[in-house]
Amino acid sequence: MTGRPVAAFLDVNDTLSDLGSVGGAFVDAGLRAEDVRAWYLSVLRDGFAATVLGDNASYAAIGTDVARSMIHAAHPDRSDADLDAAAQSIMTAMVAAQPHPDVVPGIVALNEVGVRVITLSNGSTDVARRLLGDTPAAAAMDSYLSANDAGGWKPSPAAYRHGLRSAGVAGVEALMVAVHPWDLEGARRVGMRTAWINRTGATYPAHFGAPDIEVTSLVDLADRL
Repeated sequence: MTGRPVAAFLDVNDTLSDLGSVGGAFVDAGLRAEDVRAWYLSVLRDGFAATVLGDNASYAAIGTDVARSMIHAAHPDRSDADLDAAAQSIMTAMVAAQPHPDVVPGIVALNEVGVRVITLSNGSTDVARRLLGDTPAAAAMDSYLSANDAGGWKPSPAAYRHGLRSAGVAGVEALMVAVHPWDLEGARRVGMRTAWINRTGATYPAHFGAPDIEVTSLVDLADRL
């Protein structure tokens, strides 16, 4: 990739937030800590489907319903009120998830090298604000954006165009940063540059176009830029 981007758009859930940090809430609700991944992927599946069908789904509403269904499947004898309370406890924990260790110093470093840092999430902007609000990263943030304001979830082209329009930058001036290849592919197709945060040593899917940058952390990304 040649030339430093003007703005870096950061995915939030799983890219900035550590889903493993809420495993305890799943255990408390009667599930397993590892079920957080199944829950997350199910929320994405249903949100993507809703977008394809022309709906503008609420991340919180889908997340609550998926959590309730999972708890009911594991504990079919629990009352409706108990299921509702347990599902809500999971959603409360998700909002209070902790950032990955590289996130706060990485955002600060991106800002220090002159890149505007903007979140672009399928969830509420309030979640991103809470994730970073009590950290040094808050002062380094340019703005917080939600795909809901574009009428559909990423990887819908409308979501990325909403981000570009809101920031007043062209696709070639922008860098989409995520741990999810599907997110980067959506950004690539509207002309944005892409950076894959590969914290796990995974292999990038061959059925998507390769990212412009592959790094192991946000700190590494700032160093590269």
